[in-house]
Amino acid sequence: MAIPPTQSVVASNREAWNDSAKHHKDTDAWRALLGAVGQADFSCFDPILTHLLLSLGVEDKNIVQLGCNNGRECLSLLGLGARTVVGVDQSAAFLAQARELASLSPHDPVFVEADIHSLPPALHDRFDTALITIGVLNWMPDIAVFFSRVGATLRQSGTLVIYETHPFLEMFAPETADPFRLAESYFRTEPFVEERVIVYEGQSQAKGAPSYWFVHRLSDIVTALIEAGLQIAHFKEYPHSNREDAYDLYQHQKAQLPMCYTLTAIKR
Repeated sequence: MAIPPTQSVVASNREAWNDSAKHHKDTDAWRALLGAVGQADFSCFDPILTHLLLSLGVEDKNIVQLGCNNGRECLSLLGLGARTVVGVDQSAAFLAQARELASLSPHDPVFVEADIHSLPPALHDRFDTALITIGVLNWMPDIAVFFSRVGATLRQSGTLVIYETHPFLEMFAPETADPFRLAESYFRTEPFVEERVIVYEGQSQAKGAPSYWFVHRLSDIVTALIEAGLQIAHFKEYPHSNREDAYDLYQHQKAQLPMCYTLTAIKR
């Protein structure tokens, strides 16, 4: 399959996420957020990420989240005591939702619409912590370029925190007749291409802009971090799922898959 140039992929993914935004507002999860973000200690983080962030010390830190979506995690960082939080996303439609949530909150995050490949210079060398959570890395066509841009946002000795799905899960297709049969190679290089609207649960039949989902092996991620001048300080794999509910069936197995991981890396 011929993969379009990087900028075409980035533009198509942006359009796909803008198409997606209205579908996410028509959910119980969105309505629950509207009622919850007014609390000063609001957090949508699970215990794994909460413990990691608190152990690193987010209180009174300046933090950037790359791929902030609707801003709920930015508000959660402020709920944990961060001094300032900047959320960056390329989807104007999701950032509109982020600002709506923030307007109901006692906190005041800043949201920036930008493609990671062309971050504003004002975001360079500024943050104590950079956060990346589930569903960010796989939208990036070039993981090495991505981490070089992420590293540029951090101050010297700043920390990158990642909480992502394990790439092993990309070998499985939970909604097939035999979900435990390997469906894809771990070494797949071409992206998954989807022309239906992106939704978090299930599958939409609505047509949208093509979206490109790239599989990055752990070795790709580690190498890209090293090349970006980031020194790995922590890496841990977990047997639980932090992605769509369809993947829950892979939990609690006798032969258990690694399903997600946390990683921290320090700018040297």
